[in-house]
Amino acid sequence: MSSIQQSQVEQALATYIDPYLKRDLLSVGALKGVEIDGEKVRLSLELGFPCVGHHAALVDGITAALHGFSDVSVSITTKITSHSVQRGVTPLPGVKNIIAIASGKGGVGKSTTAVNLALALKLEGAKVGILDADIYGPSQPMMLGCHQRPQYAEGEKMKPLVSHGIESMSIGYLIDEDTPMVWRGPMVVSALQQLLNDTAWQELDYLIIDLPPGTGDIQLTLAQKVPVTGSVIVTTPQDIALLDARKAISMFEKVSVPVMGIIENMSTHVCSHCGHEEPIFGEGGAARMAEQYGVEVLGSMPLDIRIRENLDRGMPTVAVEPDGELGLRYREMARRISALIALMGKDYSSKFPKIVIQNK
Repeated sequence: MSSIQQSQVEQALATYIDPYLKRDLLSVGALKGVEIDGEKVRLSLELGFPCVGHHAALVDGITAALHGFSDVSVSITTKITSHSVQRGVTPLPGVKNIIAIASGKGGVGKSTTAVNLALALKLEGAKVGILDADIYGPSQPMMLGCHQRPQYAEGEKMKPLVSHGIESMSIGYLIDEDTPMVWRGPMVVSALQQLLNDTAWQELDYLIIDLPPGTGDIQLTLAQKVPVTGSVIVTTPQDIALLDARKAISMFEKVSVPVMGIIENMSTHVCSHCGHEEPIFGEGGAARMAEQYGVEVLGSMPLDIRIRENLDRGMPTVAVEPDGELGLRYREMARRISALIALMGKDYSSKFPKIVIQNK
């Protein structure tokens, strides 16, 4: 009979607080099995968010928490589930969770952030896609280095294009680069809904939607009709950018879409010659806004010439240097975002029976 009891193992494990979930692994239901063989302890964990880059640190943290046991091993698997969306909006087939990346104004690096977060989630172990929702100024084809025309799958749906391991769809794939989109709002909304619903997404864990800048009729309509799990606001520390970012937060609050946090882009300028960092757009703005609205600062990115140079050649930073300083920053933010989603309410609509009334 083993001298080690399962209750002792669970009690010790409860002292470890995961840095992303900010809770112990027992309370979030991550512990799926405990095997005790003499002095050997085998733990089986199932996480609700992708975090391959965190696994080693997680095992070290658990081992330290269980320091009273001489032989501990940990196996980790990931199971990403669908989570609730706005009331009255139907979840999208082939997509478990939709993350809207928004900004109150243009020029803050929202699209850059969106594509690098998509790639970061993929690196952490998820199946990911990105929808370029900016009909007037699509940028994802250039950023992903992908310029083919979509092919059609069964049911007359378009096959998403795949670049750097993630699926993508953009109006930029369907028109010439120099063609201006001189459409009014209703046409733009209709086109975007077609891109979203008429794409044969392949069982994605996360679909990133790169929303157009602003908080006008187009953005509001999209936020009401697209089944969004949660949103992320991108801003710079500049007061004028923060002013518009507040409007974006208010917009999502009105349509009952959770705002998971704020990413402060261009927080400092990094000199390409000497490496000196300087907050040329101000500092602390995102932190003050996050405190005001009760959300998190998910991370910050510097104004670094390498980010722009990589995107200009269709090679986002996370794809070029996944383990570099900049790539690791994006991956850290991706883990924070997906962990917040993992703690949200799950979507059980697929479990309910469908009631069909027939006339006899």
